[in-house]
Amino acid sequence: MNITGMLWGHKLLKRVDFPAAEILGPDATPDAVEAMIAKWGQVIVKPVFRGGVGKKGKAGLIGFCDTAKKAMAERERLYFAEHRVGNVVAKAEGVTFESAIPAQYEVYVSIGDSTAHRAPALTITHHGGVDVEDLGSDQIITMPFDAYTGLSGHVVSEALKKIGAPAEVISPLVQHVPKLWELFRAYGMSLVELNPIRMMPQKGRLVPVACDFKCSFDGDDPAWRRFDLPESLFAEDLSPFEQEVNALRTYQGQSDVFVTNEKGTITAMTFGGGASTLVTELLGDAGTISSDFGGNPPYEKMKAIAQIVYKYWVPQSNVLMMIGGKANNTDIYETFRAMADALRAHWNAHGPKPLYVVVGRGGPNLIRGLGYLRETLDNLKIPYSMFGYDSDISKVVTFAREMDAWIASGGGRAEIARVMGIKEQEAQKKAA
Repeated sequence: MNITGMLWGHKLLKRVDFPAAEILGPDATPDAVEAMIAKWGQVIVKPVFRGGVGKKGKAGLIGFCDTAKKAMAERERLYFAEHRVGNVVAKAEGVTFESAIPAQYEVYVSIGDSTAHRAPALTITHHGGVDVEDLGSDQIITMPFDAYTGLSGHVVSEALKKIGAPAEVISPLVQHVPKLWELFRAYGMSLVELNPIRMMPQKGRLVPVACDFKCSFDGDDPAWRRFDLPESLFAEDLSPFEQEVNALRTYQGQSDVFVTNEKGTITAMTFGGGASTLVTELLGDAGTISSDFGGNPPYEKMKAIAQIVYKYWVPQSNVLMMIGGKANNTDIYETFRAMADALRAHWNAHGPKPLYVVVGRGGPNLIRGLGYLRETLDNLKIPYSMFGYDSDISKVVTFAREMDAWIASGGGRAEIARVMGIKEQEAQKKAA
């Protein structure tokens, strides 16, 4: 469950008194737009998409206007604009008119769960407004903090000092960034990200003003309902796969799925909202689905979900991942037993195919669960690698991508087929 953009973002930020750009919705009148231009000198027209759909600016889907006439023309151009990212095509549902905020600095801030540190973490830089993935390690920093004590101004200050941020930027961010932690923890979020926050001069000092917004909610955490957001905001055109999984949703255990690439070759069954966000991002177009099956699902439900996943995605996948962070209350043995039994049933029904399994998990009954899964994979002659709770998820995903590339090259598929006792002709047929 994701929200992007300022149409709803500014309403959420208002809950914690975080400064945000002025926003007018798609029904704004020319007079209202003209008044905004008179105040700020310019308005920015952006299409409204459901969920995250990549960089709209690079796709030419943002309009900068200094007259109401130009702004109305941009509204017409962008109101139902289509945006393609890989194999995903999104269609806009209106636009926003946003005030142009003057600034000398642009800041990137995100708060999310860090698998590397096993704690919530703040990522921040005063070189925002760009693809932060391209910044050097001396320009951006990730600082973990204690979830019980929360994100303090001291953490923000130390992080900014370590990357050499100017003093005039540090003080206002120390005052305002901790408010995002209030938003994160109180309303069931797994990620909140602002990029950019523009540092606007005001009365001799800088004021941080949020100019773009992104967040992810844990759909099975009822805390998100405190926002009074319409459920239609999260509605999507569901694929048959998504419909089947969603039919299994109950109060106990999660089953959130979203198809990211119908032609992907790595299927990740992920546990935990933070892990899901990270895994989906790192897999990119190689992944087939984004998923969160956490929440301690019972055996029968987990087996049913796994059967659906295998039915739709194992035939085209080179790698099957079972991945997640270190659980607190999920019985790893029960979930792995269910997934292993479902895989055995799938093999019996459809026959073997070249496949590599990558496992990374932590939590109660982990060793027992890994043992059951290992025995099943050995019996089915499926090659695998298993990683413990102390493994960095990003490195596990990197390993899975390397295995995917090796199998896709042809040589890897032939080697796995040989190990599994599948004839070369059968392996080629199943790969097709």
